[in-house]
Amino acid sequence: MSATALRCLVVDDDTLSVQVVLKCITNTPFLTAAGSYTNPVEAIEFLRTHPVDLLFLDVEMPLMSGIDLLRTLQNPPLVVLITSSKEYAVEAFEQAVVDYLVKPLSYARFLQAAHKALEAAQRQASVQPLAGTDSIQLPAPDTDFTFVKVDNKLVRVSFQEVHYVEALGDYVHIVTGHNKLIVYSTMRSVEEKFPATRFMRIHRSFIVNIYRIHSLEDNSVIVEGKYLPVGQTYLRELLQRLNKF
Repeated sequence: MSATALRCLVVDDDTLSVQVVLKCITNTPFLTAAGSYTNPVEAIEFLRTHPVDLLFLDVEMPLMSGIDLLRTLQNPPLVVLITSSKEYAVEAFEQAVVDYLVKPLSYARFLQAAHKALEAAQRQASVQPLAGTDSIQLPAPDTDFTFVKVDNKLVRVSFQEVHYVEALGDYVHIVTGHNKLIVYSTMRSVEEKFPATRFMRIHRSFIVNIYRIHSLEDNSVIVEGKYLPVGQTYLRELLQRLNKF
């Protein structure tokens, strides 16, 4: 078991599906299985006395749907919904789940969802402890600054002061509260250098400091009075992250 392992519960009325998910969990170093249930009512009772970090939850079950199960939980864990149909995507989105997997599962797609859950758990760590915190060692906080090359000098940039980053041709503009730094760089390089706990790509041309977002309106976020576009491919993840604060 990894030092950062998330304790997972699997709830699915299909025994074969349960076994598939459990095998995926076993093959993922930062996950560990806390148990599994084919009966959602029994799963609810378990969750009342045995909190977990991550719930792999089937949507379509005869006694109670996965969505209904979620609504019974006062403090639900992180959730990855699993179903054989895409028709529940909207409901899943409204529940702000980490991810939504469609059967049959592939391990590659499962692993992608697991990484999203781990990132979400790390973001939550500064607000509330995870289940089993005695055994969990989360990474140290990100450095609060970096240096970027502007013209022929290195300039220190405080992450807290950055409002957003805009791509313009072969350059990026790093916009803070008091200046705009023009840096010869790519958005990919910025994403790698700026901490994912604070910054998020919201458009092919924009990276935003999540803590600087004032509001979300239609397909734009408002940051210090400026409207920044949100691409459709980024909207779902943005809403999920905003719901975690």
